Amino acid sequence: MARVLAVSGNEAVAEALRQINPDVCAAYPITPQTELMQRFSSFVSDGKVDTELILVESEHSAMSACIGASAAGGRVATATSSQGLALMWEMLYIAAGLRLPIIMPVVNRALSAPLNIHCDHTDAMGARDSGWIQLWSENAQEAYDNTIQAFRIAEHMDIRLPVIICMDGFIIGHSIQRIEYLEDSEVKNFVGEYKALNPILDIDNPKSYGPLILPDLFHEYKRAQHEVTTNVKRVVLEVAEEFEKISGRKYGFFDAYRLEDAEIAIVILNSAAGTSKDVIDEFRDRGIKAGLLKPRLFRPFPYEEVADALKHLRAICVLDRSDSFGGYGPLFLEVSSALCQLESRPKIINKIYGLGGRDYLPQHAEQVLEELIEIAKTEKISIIKEYIGVRE
Repeated sequence: MARVLAVSGNEAVAEALRQINPDVCAAYPITPQTELMQRFSSFVSDGKVDTELILVESEHSAMSACIGASAAGGRVATATSSQGLALMWEMLYIAAGLRLPIIMPVVNRALSAPLNIHCDHTDAMGARDSGWIQLWSENAQEAYDNTIQAFRIAEHMDIRLPVIICMDGFIIGHSIQRIEYLEDSEVKNFVGEYKALNPILDIDNPKSYGPLILPDLFHEYKRAQHEVTTNVKRVVLEVAEEFEKISGRKYGFFDAYRLEDAEIAIVILNSAAGTSKDVIDEFRDRGIKAGLLKPRLFRPFPYEEVADALKHLRAICVLDRSDSFGGYGPLFLEVSSALCQLESRPKIINKIYGLGGRDYLPQHAEQVLEELIEIAKTEKISIIKEYIGVRE
C-alpha cells in the first residue's frame, strides 16, 4: 500500500535512492541539488542503506569515482546541478562510452555567467549529446518514479547506459508536494538484484577498460554506441508498463494532454507543463481546441512518435527554458527535426522563457496560445524565435 506524504522533490528522489540502496554514491554538493544528497547522506549515517558514500573535492571527481565504482561492478548513483554537471563534462562521455549504468538526478539550474542559482535547463541541454539517456519530470512524483525506473532502464542488458533524471531546481526540488511512495519491498523487487557486466574486480576473468582506439576502429565503436541507443525506446516502454502494475501510474515517451483533437498546441518540458495545462483547460472552455505535449524521454528523442502525435495540428509553439545563442532553442530543434519529414507540416514557432528562474506565468501560456490561434487562421508567421516574459 502506498505511503502518501508531503515532501520536496529532492526528498522524494533521496527516498527513491534509499529504497534502491546503491552500492556506491560519490557526490559533491551544489545548489539546488545539495538537499538531495544531504538527505541521502543521513540515510547512510543512520545505517538505513549499505551505500559507500564517497565525499570528493569536486563534481569531476564525483563522476570519476562513479565511473571507477561502476566499472568495478557496483550499482552506482550520484546527483548534481548546473556548474557541477558542466565540470563533469569529459567524464560524462567516458561513462557513456564505457556503457556504465550510472544514475544521476540533475536538479536543473542556470549556468554562469552571471552567477545564478535558479532554474533553467541549460545544464542538461549541454549534456544532451554525451550519450546519457535523459528522463524529464513535471513534478516531484514523476521525479521519484523516473528515478526508480531509471535503474531498470540503465541496467538492462540490452542497454547498459547511464541515465540523467531532470527536475526543475527549486520549483520541483524544494517545493513541497503530495507524493505517493511505494513500499520498500515493491521497489526492491521491481529494481531487482544488480547484475554486473564485465566487472574489473572479477579477478578470474581479467579485463581492461578504456583502451586506446585509433581511426581504424573508433568510427565503428561510435556506430555501435548509437545502435545500442536504438534499444532504449523499447526498454523504456517495457519498464513503464511494469511500473504501472505496481504503482497505477502510466508513463510513456511523453504526456499528450488534450492533444488528440487539438488544432493548436504547446510543447514544453518539466514543471511549466502544469501551468500550461491549466491555461489549456481555460481555452477549451472557450471552445478553442488547444493541447500540450510534454516530453519525458528527451534522449534518445522519439522522433517518429512525436511527429505522429503532432502531425494533425495547424500550429505549434515549442517553449525552451534554455537557449542556443545564434540558433533556435534545443527542444525546438528536436521537434522541428521530427516534423520535417512530414509532407504536410504544422506551422511552428519557438519561445524562450524562464531563464535563470524567471517565473513562467499563466499569462505567458495565454499569450502563446493567442498567437497560435492567429497563425492557424492566417497561416503566417512573423517571428519564429522570441523571448517571452522579458522586461521592457
